[in-house]
Amino acid sequence: MEGPENKELVRILRDRIRERDKIPFAEFMDLILYHPREGYYFSPRERIGPEGDYYTSPHVHPAFGQLLARQFHQMWEILDRPSPFTLGEWGAGKGLLCSDILTYCRSQFPDFFRDLFYVLGEVSPPSAEKKKSLISSFRGEGKIQWKDPETLLNGGETFTGCIFSNELIDAFPVHLLQREDRKLREVYVTCRDQSFQEILGAPSTPALEEYFSLYGAPLEEGRRGEANLKALDWVEGVNRTLRRGFVLIIDYGYEAAELYHPDRRDGTLLCYFRHTTSSNPFERIGFQDMTAHVNFTALMKKGEALGLKKAGYTEQFRFLVSLGLLQDLENLEKDSTSSSDPAFLKSKLAMRNLLIPGGMGTLFKVLCQSKGIGDVDLLGFQDPFRSV
Repeated sequence: MEGPENKELVRILRDRIRERDKIPFAEFMDLILYHPREGYYFSPRERIGPEGDYYTSPHVHPAFGQLLARQFHQMWEILDRPSPFTLGEWGAGKGLLCSDILTYCRSQFPDFFRDLFYVLGEVSPPSAEKKKSLISSFRGEGKIQWKDPETLLNGGETFTGCIFSNELIDAFPVHLLQREDRKLREVYVTCRDQSFQEILGAPSTPALEEYFSLYGAPLEEGRRGEANLKALDWVEGVNRTLRRGFVLIIDYGYEAAELYHPDRRDGTLLCYFRHTTSSNPFERIGFQDMTAHVNFTALMKKGEALGLKKAGYTEQFRFLVSLGLLQDLENLEKDSTSSSDPAFLKSKLAMRNLLIPGGMGTLFKVLCQSKGIGDVDLLGFQDPFRSV
């Protein structure tokens, strides 16, 4: 096995497998990422940024949070300026996005900032601790509160506003399915000669057959795909929590027809370690992230069944351009005293990275759903090139 591994986590996995001989890959992935003591997301080591394993849009440039703030401001106005307007961020990581959004709102939308209350839903204690230092000034103002996301999703507390996530659902544990001998088979993990190996078996739950029937596309013979049942549970929880307002989801993925296209024969599961990718989930246990592309068709259809109406769906670069990213780039150039200034060049390059075709700009999608509201024309989903 190459690279480092969390030996205690490996022992936990082996013990779990020994009890039942095999476990669904979704359970294996869940333990690796979310074990409350040894899981990847509970580790104190750096995960995001240059010293970590991957980047997220908030780490690229503060403009990402500033543009989102403009969309949230419009949502507040559409809802007739409720006080409080609760902004609930699930999977908030270091809290950079929270800091960027609140800082921009305080300077540009003081009336909105007055009514804004920010709830941070985060399962990882190390990340929660980091947030306390990043956003300590806002804590002192009583503008933010950290809450356990699972408790929030139980619906014990409801609010009006917007629940949003950025690169959250791609990290939910997924079931791996494969079509063999014209039957849907599930990937399980077993242990042979002290190594983790996969074997195929009958689906662990009837919900998997139903998933592909309702939210997917038929898998062709020999083809593999993921089923994210956890995402459906999350949508149910969000619906319980949101009394009236919006759900905004930013993540990488596709609608079902493209996600399960015959050309994508091996699925989309990827592992990230120090900014390199791998398709092997059985190495670097506890030291590499695991993700799978999001099925946006599942999110839309599940939401519709619960009463969440699609208010917009587009590529991230279109969403950001509609909110003024190109204008912000133009203003940056106008305000710069020197086109060779290192700070200016770094900022300009970072902002452009949010637009790169084939990267964050197009692979990432933005889905917005509404609850208790009629038809709306959200700024981020207006055609940014309609006048061209």
